[in-house]
Amino acid sequence: MIIKLIILSSAILVLIPPTVSGESSSCTCPEESEDQAQNYSEALKFKLAAIASVLTAGGIGVSIPLLGRRFQFLRPENDAFFMIKAFAAGVILATGFVHILPDAYRTLTSPCLSKSPWREFPFTGFFAMVAAIGTLAVDTVATAFYKNMHFSKSKQVNYAADEEDQQPPHDGHVHVHTHATHGHAHGAVVPSHDINLSDLVRQRIISQVLELGIVVHSVIIGISLGASQSVDTVKPLMAALSFHQFFEGMGLGGCISQAKFKSLTTTVMMIFFSLTTPIGIGVGIGISSVYKENSPIALIVEGILNSASSGILIYMSLVDLLAADFTNPRMQSNVRLQLGAHVSLLLGAGCMSLMAKWA
Repeated sequence: MIIKLIILSSAILVLIPPTVSGESSSCTCPEESEDQAQNYSEALKFKLAAIASVLTAGGIGVSIPLLGRRFQFLRPENDAFFMIKAFAAGVILATGFVHILPDAYRTLTSPCLSKSPWREFPFTGFFAMVAAIGTLAVDTVATAFYKNMHFSKSKQVNYAADEEDQQPPHDGHVHVHTHATHGHAHGAVVPSHDINLSDLVRQRIISQVLELGIVVHSVIIGISLGASQSVDTVKPLMAALSFHQFFEGMGLGGCISQAKFKSLTTTVMMIFFSLTTPIGIGVGIGISSVYKENSPIALIVEGILNSASSGILIYMSLVDLLAADFTNPRMQSNVRLQLGAHVSLLLGAGCMSLMAKWA
């Protein structure tokens, strides 16, 4: 489902240039000055370097939390993992508030768009709110569905076990039933297992929805970099986006590691995250000759997608990542862990906010 949505959003942006080229004449916003234009072949070199740099940074970032299977200090049961997750959550929160939301506001209030309705109603906040509510609905419905599906199976297994217990003993044999050795304890073992599985299901839903919000934004910023013709724009973006993907990868990798997917699923999610921005850059390079970033349709599509992406990331970082960890009984009872997690949160949010100066 995630792959289909990303392909659909990418297709919309790719199909924009032929449609909007005829509308560019009606746009009254100022054109880029000739002094800012740079040689296309020189800019292309930096774009190709950006593909390699962003791909490497994203791959390393998403892999670090998953190394907990090999390194003891990175495992979820250790205090260091709480601080890594707090840092990553701060990165994701700053991405939504500082990077994506202002960009969405800028595009949806551009002078290239008609005053009515785009500058008469706060569409940026509206679409972000709708996306956050939609994320809540998906989170709730999906979790309830998987819980009910598992609980119905658990009831069937328990009913079959109870029927077996009620069978009369065989002739010549004495049937001894002890809860300590039978393998199931009524009202004790099953609920504990259900709680653990419920948490696991929730972590898997969180990681999938979080990846959706991240990759939508990654495709958009990749296309923006690839379509740019200015070396002065591409050079700082290459460095900034590399750090950007590294930090976002750490946040996503932390969620994937807690979800305990199978190796194949984990690998696919890692590769999918790592490739989205480089693919976006490649698409941007391909359409750079016809893509008009100030055309009305391009601005509307980009603004709506960015608004929705920011709403998803803000909701996920605050509700599913920070609230879940900071209300954890283990953190509540450990003052040093609380202090470390708060410092890590501020450090992650601060580092990512600083990146907004360049990207």
